[in-house]
Amino acid sequence: MFKKFSKESLTSRSQPKRSAIRMMRKKIQETYPTIEPYLDEILPAKAPVVLVKCAGHIQLVVVNNEIIFFQIRDSPLYPTLRLCHKYPVFGPKVQVDKGAIRKILGGAHIMCPGITSAGGKIFEPFDKEVPVIVLAEGKERILCIGHSKKTSAEIEKVNQDIGINNLHQLGDGLWTMATLEN
Repeated sequence: MFKKFSKESLTSRSQPKRSAIRMMRKKIQETYPTIEPYLDEILPAKAPVVLVKCAGHIQLVVVNNEIIFFQIRDSPLYPTLRLCHKYPVFGPKVQVDKGAIRKILGGAHIMCPGITSAGGKIFEPFDKEVPVIVLAEGKERILCIGHSKKTSAEIEKVNQDIGINNLHQLGDGLWTMATLEN
């Protein structure tokens, strides 16, 4: 998704109204209920929030020049990897085996056999069409942020095809950009 993403991909910036920020906070709380204790740290009430529109119908949420969330079209707000590394409480997690790491870092989607093999595991059940955190076998850091195409039960049962769409991984354009300076 963000493989060729750069500062040239940014098209416009706007500062949302306070009511829009409150709505954003509410949507984040609904999507990620485990983040509630940290929400004031992540999205402070008085911090300057900027919405940045980008090519490809992507919108970034920037707080204090740090990109914290991204949104693709009308999808839910997804946390960036840097935010997930600071606060690893966003949504359900899965682990992929060592063979999948290089492919995922190259931008490939997460296949069901990579999750159900000996090195992979599903930490908690999840539904279809929800944000998912992907970890790597033998590594501490989060590998990528994805969007589930199947439920966790379907991934284990069917064990073929794409299980999770890879949206943002280590080393992509959004990861290398990290902050927005003027």
